[in-house]
Amino acid sequence: MSGTVHRVKGGANGADGTDGSSVPGWWVFRDTGEHRSPRDEVLPKLPPPPAWRRFRPESERGPLDVPLPADDRHTRRRLGRRRGGTLDPKVLHVVNAAIHLRRPLLVTGAPGTGKSSLAHQIASELGLGRVLWWPVVSRTTLRDGLYDYDAIGRVQDAPQPGHRSPAEKGPLPGIGRYLTLGPLGTALLPWRRPRVLLVDELDKSDVDLPNDLLHIFEEGEYHVPELERLAQSRRQVEVATADHDHRVTVTAGRVRCAEFPIVVITSNGERDFPPAFRRRCLEVRMPAPDGQRLAAMVASHFGGALDERTRELVREFVEQRGDSADLAIDQLLNTVHMLTNGAAEADDASWLQLRDALWRNLSSDTSP
Repeated sequence: MSGTVHRVKGGANGADGTDGSSVPGWWVFRDTGEHRSPRDEVLPKLPPPPAWRRFRPESERGPLDVPLPADDRHTRRRLGRRRGGTLDPKVLHVVNAAIHLRRPLLVTGAPGTGKSSLAHQIASELGLGRVLWWPVVSRTTLRDGLYDYDAIGRVQDAPQPGHRSPAEKGPLPGIGRYLTLGPLGTALLPWRRPRVLLVDELDKSDVDLPNDLLHIFEEGEYHVPELERLAQSRRQVEVATADHDHRVTVTAGRVRCAEFPIVVITSNGERDFPPAFRRRCLEVRMPAPDGQRLAAMVASHFGGALDERTRELVREFVEQRGDSADLAIDQLLNTVHMLTNGAAEADDASWLQLRDALWRNLSSDTSP
């Protein structure tokens, strides 16, 4: 392959995500396993988007700084202390292309292959703050991802006929108190650096949701009708966001991104998506990790070099899994946890019985 190649510091067990000692120079995300804060003095420089993916934000106050997470416990719970060298090079190529092109990334694969963790790996290594998580179910609508308006709460707070006068009850709080931007709505705010949005298990959605996302993904903006109606009397309204304790100002009821977010959409392959939706995404399938990458994942969660018993357990896991992906990574992590807590100190038959129970084949499991 042509192009500049850089040597980078390896991840767990010396891996760098490429099965070698170097990575292509155009890669931004390199699977090094590093944890960075949005306020670090030096952060990886993100490439400029193509001209057709540049947006002019509606904000009159300039780009917003990515807020610091309250803590990084959630990321460390998902990724461990250091999770480098766990991704296939083919996955890394597509991930980096999505970052360059500012296009959503549609990640398919069997359950337990690390699809959702990919969003956390990107955000952590690039210093993009907390992942904005949007879990999708059959009842999820586009508005659920954009914002929530508590109309009932506002009506309850309004003065009622025959009750205390407005002066006794106090002024009605502004509409911003009753409106909260959802994970998608928060991701599309005019951030100085793009946020990472995880749209989890889109294949569980109603049939219309992928098509409803088309305009949002193409234009990088949305409107809040409840605020647009007030634009002449109150142009700027402060609202809550999916960052919980972080509030922002919305102008004239319109939100447009400055940097299109890094969108990771996961799917277990339970349904097909419309061609128009797929055209707007880059697609990648997460393969079942090989023994080297499984060892890197285990090391990131349990720390330090793996002892021989753990390495043997990883080898047994790979052998039992074979060419299928019916065994999930968390099944291996559960077994290593039991190993480190002394479960293997019992007789061999008891340990093998426990191991087999933890490694049950998910595709053929008919238990209730």
